[in-house]
Amino acid sequence: MLGTTLPTPLYVLYQHRLGFSTLMSTVIFAVYAVGVVTALVLFGRVSDVLGRRRTLLPGLACAVLSSLVFLTADNLPLLLTGRVLSGLSAGIFTGTATAALVDLADEDAGERATLAATVANMGGLGAGPLLSGLLAQLAPDPLHLPYEVHLGLLAVVTAGVWLMPEPVEITGRPRLRVIPPRVPERVRAAFLRASIAGFASFAVLGLFTAVAPSFLGRLLHLSDPALSGAVVCTVFAASAIGQITLVRPLGRAALPAGCGLLIAGMALLIAGLATESLALLLGAAVTAGLGQGVSFRAGLAAINADAPADQRAEVVSTYFIVLYVAISVPVVGVGVAADAVGLRSAGIGFGVVVALLAVSALVAVRRDRRER
Repeated sequence: MLGTTLPTPLYVLYQHRLGFSTLMSTVIFAVYAVGVVTALVLFGRVSDVLGRRRTLLPGLACAVLSSLVFLTADNLPLLLTGRVLSGLSAGIFTGTATAALVDLADEDAGERATLAATVANMGGLGAGPLLSGLLAQLAPDPLHLPYEVHLGLLAVVTAGVWLMPEPVEITGRPRLRVIPPRVPERVRAAFLRASIAGFASFAVLGLFTAVAPSFLGRLLHLSDPALSGAVVCTVFAASAIGQITLVRPLGRAALPAGCGLLIAGMALLIAGLATESLALLLGAAVTAGLGQGVSFRAGLAAINADAPADQRAEVVSTYFIVLYVAISVPVVGVGVAADAVGLRSAGIGFGVVVALLAVSALVAVRRDRRER
């Protein structure tokens, strides 16, 4: 997961070297979601059939290929190819690695395994821009060294996955089939509420991951890669903290609380862009990150609770498809708007739209509770 956000602070450097626009920068980021969605649709259930290890190793191979492509990337097609491969890796790992952790845990440690998966997922996503930003700031060869370090980490991980016990018992000849995304009628109301909030929250992740370095460089004139990486890391760290510490105490109020935090985060983002304030942008990163984590995990829990056991995997996969569309499509819209009306106005418009989405999710949750 670290590898999927590794290029984030480096997009500005690629822009200077290859001469592409903010719009193309968002497209390079967004094609990552093409790989993720493809993997979720085609390989979402593969590990149940072939086993966890046999599925994780090809995912690692995609991650290795992605870093190798970035090491040689001197044009746009190679950058796009590297992002798609990175997305395929993340799509394979999103469900399979979590399932493997739960399978390998003791019977009474399932919740701790899920927590470990959350920390690994969000922590990895946050560590990627922090690592590459620091290396780009403090070490030579910023467009190569981060990927070389990543390849070294992948070598260690590959050895570990190769040696791990296989928790899935494979009997008979495996049969693979692609199940199209679908949501049973009894789950659709909960799915819609969770998806609106999830769409808003993952759009925020996409914005900070793809465009935060441009906000800092072009609006605040702060172009240090380490600072860009730290700001993006803050969003993911806050998300992990929100998921771990707030969801359970909030209980049924978690989804509305997450929406409220998203609204507050977007208000801080709009104010930060309007006044060119780093402090407000950092406040937006923390607040929106907390809201993202809480609303995402609360929505996922609601879907898991309402979905029939024999259809839960496909419903959850459909939910993740919605989320990864959200992390990519709105960001491209910001890129289009930035070229048309300027980066500041595009960012403010994005904040308004996300806040309205969070408000609509909040209204839907309250209406459902009144009806019940």
